[in-house]
Amino acid sequence: MRETTTGSTVPRRQLGRYLRDLRGRARLTVRAAAAELEWSETKIWRIETGQTPLRSLDTEAMCKIYGAPDDVMEYLKELSKKTKEQGWWHAYGEAVPDGFGLYIGLEEAVSSIDWYESDLIPGLFQTKEYSKEIIRSHHPNISEDVLQSRVALRTNRKNLLTRVTARPTISALLNEAILRRQIGEIDVMARQLDHLAELSQVDTVRVRVVPFAAGMHQGLVSGGFMVMHFPEFGTRESEPPVVHTEGLVGELFLDKPSEVGRYSAAFQDMWGKALDERDSLRFIHQTKKELRP
Repeated sequence: MRETTTGSTVPRRQLGRYLRDLRGRARLTVRAAAAELEWSETKIWRIETGQTPLRSLDTEAMCKIYGAPDDVMEYLKELSKKTKEQGWWHAYGEAVPDGFGLYIGLEEAVSSIDWYESDLIPGLFQTKEYSKEIIRSHHPNISEDVLQSRVALRTNRKNLLTRVTARPTISALLNEAILRRQIGEIDVMARQLDHLAELSQVDTVRVRVVPFAAGMHQGLVSGGFMVMHFPEFGTRESEPPVVHTEGLVGELFLDKPSEVGRYSAAFQDMWGKALDERDSLRFIHQTKKELRP
């Protein structure tokens, strides 16, 4: 994986995980480590969860407190330098919502995504017109400049679906309500359904519709979510799988094996209840025809 593609997100998470493991082996609590380093507990927590870059000198100080071997310390000092690298999305400045940079960094690094949406077309599959309607609804007072920047940001994210190397596999489950809910004018929704149909035929994209006829399923309880998987290096993934969900109060990232397991099981259950890819494509076309009486 090239860090120039993923920006600093993955190196930060990797460094944080290594330092957390070292602290655990040293049998130090966050409070004890913070006291030894004369830092706040919040700073330790932010480092261990990959939310902040770290200087080589600070990494060295932590490694010494934790009793890390010299070769491990040197490796982590080099890794800490990569935590300051910026991804392409940083050029959009304030157009990137708070906390969303972490998500984009992970998205850029994935090998596959299992994605369930209950209410709206997934961001990677949205047309510009559909995106504008969504952004305006969330931010009614948004300026035209910021609106255009956010739409451009979303458009650039879509390069993930067509890039030549390291293109991820996207398995998308869409609740039927998404196709029925008209966003914007009829023409906006018609173009969106056409675009969705086109993307569903890309070789690395699989789209299935969960029809109302499927009855009760776990997505009705979970809401929208995605399970993000990362490339393997040798016998292990570069990053553990992560579940991402989003709501009114912000974004949530879950990476405990038990949490990831529950969401993965829910996705597989719904995948089995959904229409297959061929029938889903027919359903999308039929829904578009029904837009105009």
